[in-house]
Amino acid sequence: MQLHNYIAGQWVAGTGKQAELTDASTGELIATTSSGGLDFDAMLKYGREIGGPPLRKMTFPERGRMLKALALYLMDRKEEFYQVSYKTGATKADSWVDIEGGIGNVFANASLRKQLGNMPFYVDGPPVLTSRGGTFMGHHIMVPKEGVAVHINAFNFPIWGMLEKCAVNWMAGMPAVVKPATVTSYLTESMVKAIIESKILPEGALQLIVGSAGDLLDHVDSQDVVTFTGSATTGRMLKVHPRIIAESVPFNMEADSLNSIVLGPDAVPGTPEFDLFVKEVGREMTLKCGQRCTGVRRILVPEKLVEDVQIAIGKRLGGTVIGDPRAEGVRMGALAGPTQRKEVREQLAKLMKGSELVYGDPQQVSVTGADAEKGAFISPILLLNKDPWKNRVSHEVEAFGPVSTLMPYTDLDDAIAISKLGKGSLVATIATYDNKHAQQFVWGAANHHGRMLVLDRDMAKENTGHGSPLATLVHGGPGRAGGGEEMGGKRGVLHYLQRTAIQGTPTAITALTQQYQQGAKQNITAKHSFRMHFEELNVGDTVITEKHTVTLDDIDKFADLSGDKFYAHMDENALDGTIFTGRVAHGYFILSRAAGLFVDPPKGPVLLNYGIEEARFTKPVYPGATIQVKFTVKEKVDQEKKELKEDSPKGTDIASGIVKFLVDVVDETGETVAIATILTMVRKLDQG
Repeated sequence: MQLHNYIAGQWVAGTGKQAELTDASTGELIATTSSGGLDFDAMLKYGREIGGPPLRKMTFPERGRMLKALALYLMDRKEEFYQVSYKTGATKADSWVDIEGGIGNVFANASLRKQLGNMPFYVDGPPVLTSRGGTFMGHHIMVPKEGVAVHINAFNFPIWGMLEKCAVNWMAGMPAVVKPATVTSYLTESMVKAIIESKILPEGALQLIVGSAGDLLDHVDSQDVVTFTGSATTGRMLKVHPRIIAESVPFNMEADSLNSIVLGPDAVPGTPEFDLFVKEVGREMTLKCGQRCTGVRRILVPEKLVEDVQIAIGKRLGGTVIGDPRAEGVRMGALAGPTQRKEVREQLAKLMKGSELVYGDPQQVSVTGADAEKGAFISPILLLNKDPWKNRVSHEVEAFGPVSTLMPYTDLDDAIAISKLGKGSLVATIATYDNKHAQQFVWGAANHHGRMLVLDRDMAKENTGHGSPLATLVHGGPGRAGGGEEMGGKRGVLHYLQRTAIQGTPTAITALTQQYQQGAKQNITAKHSFRMHFEELNVGDTVITEKHTVTLDDIDKFADLSGDKFYAHMDENALDGTIFTGRVAHGYFILSRAAGLFVDPPKGPVLLNYGIEEARFTKPVYPGATIQVKFTVKEKVDQEKKELKEDSPKGTDIASGIVKFLVDVVDETGETVAIATILTMVRKLDQG
């Protein structure tokens, strides 16, 4: 069988020399593949011209719903991906991380639609007021780039590696070209076929290269984004590609690094943290046969506990059944192929120049359900570096497989310093039940790590582990780890958007952002906003309410009702040395009374008020002051109609949207005394 590239809407077989792809456990030929004869320039143009426009026109809610639909579709087909994944040497547990972890990442990014607003672009941060008269201001918007996201991925996670990146660029409104590592590209191809068959994405939103990237990077331009996951050496070479430099193409690199795990000084044998530490090391060494960019490579323990840890880890590894992942009881599969095994052995030989072998045999291993030589099997290997300051090879060389090095530290400051010898890592973990130890390590080492985990007994059952980056948190690290960031929830999406400063009058900025800016022209409506459906409301629509004069009786009654009898409200003799010149009204009374002014009571399209944002009290209100509210539609956020379950409460299927109203409370001088944004759910006209 020959794998096919997906180019310009067509499945195309590459010409010329074919790479042979084999089953990692049996050595049997799976497929051949090539990208020869492909026009990469045309491929990128197709993505920009065909895939980009429909994605950019979609709003964030529309993109989010698209991703949710795709994730549901792929989850329904997950079993077919598991069957292919076994051929990569991955066990069921390994494949779960890759397949369901990747699809879960799409789900997580789909949920970002609730954070990114209702437009095709994102309004970034607060407004910047630049003039005393209020006629000139600035803001930032972030718009989708008009290029293609080019993803060059590693072999260890053929599905997760693609989906964790593509979900983000699709959410941002950019199409993607995916170039997986050739050795496991057959698994990526199976997933891409399913995505294309779903017809959920716009045509051109995804293209696939199953072979060499050829001259692909020669054709990128300034509107494209390139990401790379893999070895630091290859990443650095790509990062300085002449075209990337000449066009200032954003380049995000996530490279394999020498991640560390530290046994805290308090985590002695017999404590839950010691046992958790040993379990975590064993899992990290064997999961995915150690082929994880986040895998534990350096194991740092107090020098007096080296022997205890060595024995405990050896016992843990000794219980690991190795073999064909399709065989019952197997807990660790094979490396991705014979080339990977050869590379691991070569790197291991370098590591052993500064360390001694204390567990495993790099040349032979007992396996279940397979032939150790025909498959790319290797034993877990534990090394001991007795002097990590003298033998620096442990901090410079990585064997990308089930290989880790145990090393002693004298005190926690020493452990911090040793962790930094890796010159930048994706992740570091400390097992401790002492928060002072956790503080010391994290505060001291965070500048050299992209993510840090504090492992203890209280979170043991729910923690995702040392090696598991989450879609809502950044994935990346400084220095050797590549200096980039992926994922991170909303932060990840922003990598694919162009931040642009916009300047003008508040009215102009309101029009550009579709968010009402203070000082902009208001549309004073005769009809109250609470009488209008979601579709009928426009940003800037304003209701000017009736007035209310605040009295001492108001203050006393609110104090009795709320129980808030703070001295500034109740005791005029206690005001010396304060900013107040008399008893002052409660800020919450002002907002409560404002609600009494702006609410139109009869039943109508407004279903509920479910929150307040950015509430501030800007000027004291004394008895005798007269307040009034300017009640303005600040922003509208569409939302999809909920799918009903049998036990869903009545009314939860009502089609509605979220309207944010600016509540500007002014006194008789026209000055703002309190300001807040309230969140309301408003019924739509269309209930279909």
